[in-house]
Amino acid sequence: MSASSPSISVIVPCRNERRHIGPFLEAVLAQELEGIAMEVLVADGMSDDGTREVIADYARRHPLIRLIDNPERTTPLALNRAIEAARAEVVVRMDVHTVYAPDYVRQCLAVLVESGADNVGGAWHAEGKTYVQEAIALGFQSPFSSGGAASHSPDFEGEVDSVYLGCWRRSVFEEVGRFDPELVRNQDDELNLRLVRSGRRVYQSPRIKSRYFPRASLSALFRQYAQYGYWKVRVIQKHRLPASLRHLVPGGFVLVLLLLAALSAFSAPARWLLLAVGGLYLLANAAISTLTCSAPGRLKYLPLMPWVFAAFHFGYGYGFLRGAIDFVVLRKGAASGFTILTRG
Repeated sequence: MSASSPSISVIVPCRNERRHIGPFLEAVLAQELEGIAMEVLVADGMSDDGTREVIADYARRHPLIRLIDNPERTTPLALNRAIEAARAEVVVRMDVHTVYAPDYVRQCLAVLVESGADNVGGAWHAEGKTYVQEAIALGFQSPFSSGGAASHSPDFEGEVDSVYLGCWRRSVFEEVGRFDPELVRNQDDELNLRLVRSGRRVYQSPRIKSRYFPRASLSALFRQYAQYGYWKVRVIQKHRLPASLRHLVPGGFVLVLLLLAALSAFSAPARWLLLAVGGLYLLANAAISTLTCSAPGRLKYLPLMPWVFAAFHFGYGYGFLRGAIDFVVLRKGAASGFTILTRG
């Protein structure tokens, strides 16, 4: 890379993405760099569906693309292996299932320099291609599903506790460490938590634009958020405190419902309280679902929206309780994580 121009290493975790890896690499190659030297490091988890062959073909035709082996097949180790192999002074994470603005890389670098922050990124903006996926994307952007997280707000600019994907100076990883290899999920949140608690800054800008495609079914959404809840317990256990109280709400809510359901077999007050708590949730869900779908063209999603919000809330809450049982009560190690929560 030229010493006179800024340089960026794009790091990409990947496994069995035969259908998507080609279009993704084409989009990366089409980035408007304007004098920025770029390399692309794809850390592949030993794919067996033809993905590696596609990457190797692109690498032969485009020397800036390199294939990195990730025999452990987990996301944090894929990212760490790519960071270790990176040659540039700035590292940008990109994922295969996201569509990026043509100036995504350039804006990441510009915001990093202008803000002076230690990690920058854009909002986690969701879009769908099918009816169910569109409904999930609509619910994803609502504060009701995210607890008001700024990372779900496309127009927010300023300091946040976490951003989607990320862009860092490589020296940051030498100072605070790389991604936690234990965390199948939430490894990005944990790194951002380390940054903030060490006095560093995480910054979100609406100039950094991308579109994320969420899960395409309610069952897949439930499993995804069960994973987030499950591994969030390990993050809290590691750092002693949650990054935000909103991370505790879904687990606490599901626990209250379970306790009231158990007590209701013996106690009339518990039955009434269960009905009250459950009824209040249903009313709030229905009201916010109606509000979410009130804009022109969104009414068609109303029949599904309460189920979308429930999948977010109960998936995360269920996973959080399973994580509390495994990591806190049973004192299991991260490697023994609940099987269903390491898929999809």
